[in-house]
Amino acid sequence: MSAISPDPALIKVRNLHQSFGSHRVLQGVDLDIYPNETVCLLGTSGGGKTVLVKHMIGLMQPQQGSIEIDGLDITKMGERELSSVRRKMGMMFQNGALFDSLNVAQNIAFPLREEGIKDIDELNKRVSEVLDIVDLSGQGEKMPSDLSGGMQKRVALARAIVVRPECICYDEPHAG
Repeated sequence: MSAISPDPALIKVRNLHQSFGSHRVLQGVDLDIYPNETVCLLGTSGGGKTVLVKHMIGLMQPQQGSIEIDGLDITKMGERELSSVRRKMGMMFQNGALFDSLNVAQNIAFPLREEGIKDIDELNKRVSEVLDIVDLSGQGEKMPSDLSGGMQKRVALARAIVVRPECICYDEPHAG
């Protein structure tokens, strides 16, 4: 249960259900997440934490229930509509999900390019800023395979924050 806040919830999950075959993963989940609030989902392996996060960023559609981001029900949106909502959400996947064919700077710039930013100076500036934040200055030309696991995690974090999202979802940020 979230603390009472005067702000409307940034994320509202209501009666969320999801199953995989006969395995019921989410069974009537309700959750409110408010601006500037930190929420940690704890549970057993296979308990549905990642599935819930994937629903909150629109990567999965629920079998039942709704998810609102800033008052918009994303469960009724198509991919085109979802892209504007996803700009508010950063995601750091459990394994980093870096593109092995792109160097560090290109991996970080990827979501900026998806947003339509083409100005090379702007891309370089934003990539450099987040590389500084994650203490990887000067590593932009390296390939993911040339980095340690911890460095790859930091590149994934840089990619999640480069778009300056309102909300960042981390899937097991301390794993590995």
